[in-house]
Formats: sequence, C-alpha cells, structure tokens
Amino acid sequence: MGIAEKIAALQDRRIPWILLGITGLSLDMAAYNIFQNWLYMRPCEICVYIRFATTALVIAGILGAVNPGNLALKSAAYIVALYGTVKGLAHSLELIKIGKALRGSDPFGVQGCSPSPSYPFGLPLHEWFPGIFLPTGDCGVDYPIVPDGAVLSPMQKYFTDLYAEGWYLVPSWQFMKMEQCTLVAFASILSVLVVCLVSWVVVESKKRQHPGSDPAP
Repeated sequence: MGIAEKIAALQDRRIPWILLGITGLSLDMAAYNIFQNWLYMRPCEICVYIRFATTALVIAGILGAVNPGNLALKSAAYIVALYGTVKGLAHSLELIKIGKALRGSDPFGVQGCSPSPSYPFGLPLHEWFPGIFLPTGDCGVDYPIVPDGAVLSPMQKYFTDLYAEGWYLVPSWQFMKMEQCTLVAFASILSVLVVCLVSWVVVESKKRQHPGSDPAP
C-alpha cells in the first residue's frame, strides 16, 4: 500500500477528525479562558474572527468524526476545515499588518478595526455568545489590561508582568507575536489538510477507474 493509500485509509477512522476538533477547541479555550479571562487580554475585532476560524475547525472535526466513511459528511468536514484555515490565515496576516503599523506609528494601519463585528452568513455570534465573540479591545493591543481592584494570584501576577510589553512566544527575546503564532498554526493545519485531501481524491479516483479492485500497493 502506497503513502497516498495509507493517508486516505487513516481518514476513514475517527481519530484524525477528533484530533482536528481538539486542536480547534484547544485554541479557542486558550484564547478565552487563559488569555482573556485569566490574563485580561481583551480580544479585538480581528481576534474574534480568528476565534470564529478555530471554531470552524471544531465543527469540521465533529462532522468528520460522526461517520468518517460517509462521502457527504467527509466532504462537508473538508469544506468547513479549509474555510476555517483560510480565514484564519487571512485574519492572522491582517493582524500582523496592523501590529507592524502600530509599532511603526502609522495611524492608517489600523483602519477597519471595529467594536461591532460582522460574521459570515450574517451570524450574530457576538449577540449569542458575547463573552467569546464580542470584541472588547483594540487591534494590535495584546498586553494585559488588569481591571482596577482585581486581586491577582502570584502566578497571574507573574504572567501579566511577563506580557506587559505584549504577548510573545518567548517574551525574553520578544520572539513571535501571537498573530505570528496563529499564522504558523493555521498554515500547518492547512498543509496537513491539503495532503490528506489530495491523497483521498487520488485514491477515490483510482477506485472509480478500477471498480472492485484495491489500489495498487
């Protein structure tokens, strides 16, 4: 069995789809529970759009895991997953551009950042789930804004101080901003999705050309 056949066969199991859903859910939970609620980093309009993109990965994972062998469900899962990753890449790039403009003191670089989000398909997610999808911060502002009177635990105090100059993957080196990390994450997920999709299409095409026979090893 060739590599394409092995990758295609793996997609008929629930594990990869569950992993996709867990990946999206983990990103959502980290953004909301850790950075927003625990470290008081307020999400901007572009940030909540990135959350929408990671939520699409959760939905895709659920669709694929329901019945991985079903053509309609698997196709729908791929469509939703690719949509989410492409949207996530686009919004990450947009946020990187805004961040560079702010650090370069370019006031025109933050145009389009609004406290009133507009989600695809007219979904009022900011009204249904305001805690998650309603922007409360400014684009490019990624440091903690601790409310007056808030009592921080020692660990909270450590991390809010650590990110006082902005969120970095490695704060001491100021290496990789948050939006750069999301860009890498979405690009990695997209690469895996494309490889899996191409393998699946190739194997399905072979099956249609030679019905009743297994793909050549």
